[in-house]
Amino acid sequence: MEILIEALPALMFGTLLVGLFSGLPVAVVLGGVTVIFAVIAIALGEMRLVQATLLPNRIFGGSIEKQVLVAAPMFIFMGVLLEKSRIAEDLLVTLQKLLRVVPGGLALAVTLMGTILAAATGIIGASVVMLTVLAIPTMLRQGYSPELATGTVASAGTLGILIPPSVMLVFMGDILTLNLARLFVSALVPGLVLAGVYMIYILVSSALRPERAPAAPPLSPEEKAGLFREAVVSFALPFLLVVAVLGSILGGIATPTEAAGVGACAALLLGLLRRRLSARVLGEAMDGSIRTLAMLFFIFVTATGFAYVFRVIGGEHFIVEAARSLDMGDWGILLMLMLMIFALGFFFDWVEITLIMLPIVAPIVQIMDLGDHVARADLIYWFAVLMAVNLQTSFLTPPFGFALFFLKGAAGDLVSIAQVYRGIIPFVVLQLVVLGMLVWQPALVLWLPEQVLR
Repeated sequence: MEILIEALPALMFGTLLVGLFSGLPVAVVLGGVTVIFAVIAIALGEMRLVQATLLPNRIFGGSIEKQVLVAAPMFIFMGVLLEKSRIAEDLLVTLQKLLRVVPGGLALAVTLMGTILAAATGIIGASVVMLTVLAIPTMLRQGYSPELATGTVASAGTLGILIPPSVMLVFMGDILTLNLARLFVSALVPGLVLAGVYMIYILVSSALRPERAPAAPPLSPEEKAGLFREAVVSFALPFLLVVAVLGSILGGIATPTEAAGVGACAALLLGLLRRRLSARVLGEAMDGSIRTLAMLFFIFVTATGFAYVFRVIGGEHFIVEAARSLDMGDWGILLMLMLMIFALGFFFDWVEITLIMLPIVAPIVQIMDLGDHVARADLIYWFAVLMAVNLQTSFLTPPFGFALFFLKGAAGDLVSIAQVYRGIIPFVVLQLVVLGMLVWQPALVLWLPEQVLR
């Protein structure tokens, strides 16, 4: 009996992994495992009945009542509304015209567009689908390699998971009880570095192999005539939105939750200014936002219940002791955690990995000591950004990279799934290179918050 009690946390975690690979909905697996092991723990005397009755209060206080999570619905609504009102579409068309004579110009335009979209919204599915519909047919007609076209679209569309305001960062900040403004600022430079690395790769690749990304013919005099005005209008509106959201956070004017409200309001105003905010568009944006939120919060609620029961039965102590028993040193444990998260990304979405793994690995990170490389006070923020970069690969790695499914579904028969898989390989490698840069130079994560949030 004592052996069973000691092994209960390991059994609970193992059962969860088996359940996740069963193909059942993640929220259902989390909820089912939580209830089963709560009953077992009560029967074994490891969990008192009064602790079980506190579970609904823990879920309500840990998920439903959290003020910081109010930012998530508004950021999601802002992103969906931008996509539905076609403001982002105007910007991409303008970027394509401005960069058409540059080798790899269309691919660069897509990456720039993905960066701007990421700074205005964190909705990956909408970004990837929109970029696919607008860019893939044009790139293929111009003679672009299908692999370069699909890799560029998939990687650029997923930048929103890292560059704030990212919905994933909102959830990570809540789980780790971090200052969300500081987490946003910490992730900004790594996100821009990753986008810059993508663009450098596209430029070099296009210069070395111009047949993969041929330059388009120059614009006609008629097209050039109205290009300046078109560029001003197309850039001004998204720029105002980014300033309203990120500027208010960086300037200390608003909290991330308040900035989310400002962003949602700004997106509505931009739609009105462009005369594209009809009742149908508003209804579609609200419906899409609610569906996304329902999925996220269903998983969040059940993950909160799982974490509560796991801690009650000694899971936190079990994880810490297991890490110490490995005798790998703190750097070895960090490498192991990064490899584990990367491997999980082949099979699970960021939602499952974040909500399940973060509460489990957080105690390990809190006991780490990397000496002068990263101060103990900064370690958890640095690790959160490393994990965010690592999790971005989960959208691109087969067999379950969701960005790849979004892209193939939107592109139809224009590209094959094999071309999509081959196309993302260089960009996944680039993500891992940037992850290595952040480990090597933690100042890329920690310098800006020290300057902005003094």
